[in-house]
Amino acid sequence: MITVADLAVHLPWQVLPNTEEVFHRMSLKNVRGNLPVPAQQSLSSVQAARADLEEFEDLMFRVLEAWGLPTGDIIVSAKQRETLLRNAPAVLEELTAGERADAPYLAKMIMAGSVGLFDAALNYLWNETINRLRDHVAAFDIDYFFELVEGTNPVRRKNLKSRDDLAEIKDINLLKAANKIKLISDVAFKQLEHINWMRNHASAAHPNIEELTGLKLAEWLETCVKEVFQLKPRNAVAEIGKLLHNIKSKRLPEDELKKAAAFFDALPEDQADNLAEALFGIYTPEGTTPEILDNIRSLWPELWPLISEDARNLAGIKLARFTANADLDRATRARELLDLVDGSAYLPEPERVAEIQQALDDLKRAHEGWHNFHEEPPAAQRLKDVVGRHGDIPTQINRRYVVQLVDVYLTNSHGVARNAEPSYLNLIGRFDGAQAEIALRSFAIPSIRLKLEDDLPRKKWAALLEMITPKLTSRTDRAFLATVQNFNGTPDELWLDTKIRQEVRRWLKASKASKAS
Repeated sequence: MITVADLAVHLPWQVLPNTEEVFHRMSLKNVRGNLPVPAQQSLSSVQAARADLEEFEDLMFRVLEAWGLPTGDIIVSAKQRETLLRNAPAVLEELTAGERADAPYLAKMIMAGSVGLFDAALNYLWNETINRLRDHVAAFDIDYFFELVEGTNPVRRKNLKSRDDLAEIKDINLLKAANKIKLISDVAFKQLEHINWMRNHASAAHPNIEELTGLKLAEWLETCVKEVFQLKPRNAVAEIGKLLHNIKSKRLPEDELKKAAAFFDALPEDQADNLAEALFGIYTPEGTTPEILDNIRSLWPELWPLISEDARNLAGIKLARFTANADLDRATRARELLDLVDGSAYLPEPERVAEIQQALDDLKRAHEGWHNFHEEPPAAQRLKDVVGRHGDIPTQINRRYVVQLVDVYLTNSHGVARNAEPSYLNLIGRFDGAQAEIALRSFAIPSIRLKLEDDLPRKKWAALLEMITPKLTSRTDRAFLATVQNFNGTPDELWLDTKIRQEVRRWLKASKASKAS
């Protein structure tokens, strides 16, 4: 009788018959000589490789059985591996030789896929994709990125400085921030978000029993190559990157300042908001050079009229956070920027705003985390307690509070955090008329709009509209509610309707004018 110990000593060369022959036939030497990668394989080559895979599979199953290990649902079928290996070369051919040579995780993906470990292959593909996305972020402007991701948390933001620190950012938050600055498009974000979700639920990264197919794996490889490996910043994004580089590298002459101001006029509002956050983040740290400070002081008044109420309020919120953390130097710099544009209306009630903002940040982090069903309920309860203690929400943080609450109530598209939902229902139930107005129009927020592409958030959106209906008292709001409820398309398509989009913009303009007066 052959024991496990015998196998450990003799395997694979002596215990099982024909092992040397199998491994010789599995050699890639001939393939490398006749089929340089990437290239489409001939039918006979694929069939021969498939036969070798099946023989090798049978060999290893006998090994596992002899060792007393399970053999069911360990690897995918040879047919699925053949599908992956048939389609992968055409995708890899889109990369340059240098890009392929610098992609070790893609090599591991192909090797894992070839032996039927598709869950491991998906994990390797995602590792390579995230590495490439981090490279793109670092090459663009890493300070800009960190300011958008962690700008409202001064303590955490202070420790994020280099390309290596990108590892501290969760993958989903990396995707969201890259989408926010438009390094990746909305469509690319949804595709990559799905691959990330599958990586978390159907790869070797976590225990699972999901089945992956060769065609699906090849499609995901194509998406990652197209949307991340071959990523090229759009014109506006590239111009922002160039401007940020120039601001930090030299004193800008008068003609460049005028060009920058003209460039601001052409920016979409969300990109103007992003740029404002970046300039704020560059201006406030200790040690910023006089040249950089002068550049931003010259540009800030040109950009301020073009940014949203949310972005203006965020400047005041950050000032409150600096004050609450006794970071007086940064608080002084933040106040300078607000004074420069007569932004006294955006000066916050420091302690109150800071505490609510911290609770919102904690809830957002829990909602987007891997263990959100466990971590979200206490974070939701803390927000409920903070709001209950303070009463009314300060004006500066009102819109952010409503949008964040709508966002978590709509779920993460994969399930309802049951123990957190009572807190959300309680807080939404406290909305006043002004907050209900914001909630009604929250579909215009890009992050909410993307969520509403999925079935579960759409159901929660319908329930949200029912909850806020009694709170809308003006004729204009009730008419707009009817328009939204009677819309023929899906909620994510509301923003595509010209009349609806114009109504939201009129409302935003009126809100801004009311705040200014």
